[in-house]
Amino acid sequence: MHIEPFGVEIWMNEWETKCEWNLAETCVESLTIAELLTLAGKNSADLSELLPMKLTYGAIEGSDRLRQAVAAIYENQSPSSVLITHGTIGANMLVHKTLIEPGDHVVAVVPTYQQHYSIPASIGADVTRLQLKEENAFLPDLEELRCLAVSGTKLIALNNPNNPTGALMDRALLQEIVEIARACGAWILCDEVYRGTDQQGDGMTASIADLYEKGISTAGMSKAYSLAGLRLGWITGPQELIEAACIHRDYDTISVGMIDEYFAALALENRAQVLARSQRITRGNLQILEDWVEREAKISWVKPRSGTTALLKYDAQMSSREFCVALLGETGVMLTPGSALDMEGYLRIGYANGPEVLRQGLQRMSEFLARI
Repeated sequence: MHIEPFGVEIWMNEWETKCEWNLAETCVESLTIAELLTLAGKNSADLSELLPMKLTYGAIEGSDRLRQAVAAIYENQSPSSVLITHGTIGANMLVHKTLIEPGDHVVAVVPTYQQHYSIPASIGADVTRLQLKEENAFLPDLEELRCLAVSGTKLIALNNPNNPTGALMDRALLQEIVEIARACGAWILCDEVYRGTDQQGDGMTASIADLYEKGISTAGMSKAYSLAGLRLGWITGPQELIEAACIHRDYDTISVGMIDEYFAALALENRAQVLARSQRITRGNLQILEDWVEREAKISWVKPRSGTTALLKYDAQMSSREFCVALLGETGVMLTPGSALDMEGYLRIGYANGPEVLRQGLQRMSEFLARI
């Protein structure tokens, strides 16, 4: 099976261990176990409850405790509509492998996480890309989507909040997309790994799984919950999809780690505290980034409404890869080139690390921009 090289992951693998100031990071600053225990109202003594745990495979589809904690994030879901996976990346892979067959028609918004167009293409699907445009605040054009989502379309793949733009589809827009999907009989897969980081309100936008009978949500512990090291995610959706995905999952997962499940359940059971920390970081840091963009004549953007990343348009006579390699070599600051996202002319910045990392990185970027 041929599949296109994964642009972002290749870039991260090449440079992430060689930078001093990582502004390519997309997770909210990671929690330590000690910090998680504190947020959950526990301490190191409480870890003693792990000592009798026998490290078997555990519950194949995910523990009852964890699936209950995941279901509670949604408006209308039950534990039986949740399937635990190895990260959101594993959830997305399982959904595409479960639903897509050669010759199927898939509509995928771009830019997005590359899984959502490269995996179905590798299976033999006819993938149509719906380009998100700056002039539309990187939100999908509904008239264009109506034209692309023809009768018989198998899947519409979304990413909300969007990586890399930080654009956010609200409930009203999602409901319009649901009507388009329903009219042509399509499933909707919405990668919601950044859900919980909205810049306004409680931070939690509506989930597609709660809005549509053929809506599938994927998410995980890495981004909003600051626990990428657990490598734990999930699929939430209709029972028929969960049962079909389980058949594929048997071939590549069996179960996730019991210790990973324990800490994921602990974080989700105390999600108000965990997300409050994440929102303090993302909201405070976005203001730092906004102030910097306003001062930089060579940088423009559409301000994100959610997530942990933004697309920066730059004014310089060099490719985005040349820009990022030179920036890293001269300053130690790492960004992600737009070319890795099929968005040449832009740079992706992650702004959810510690505030001092962001400030120092931006200062060095300013010095670099003044020289080019």
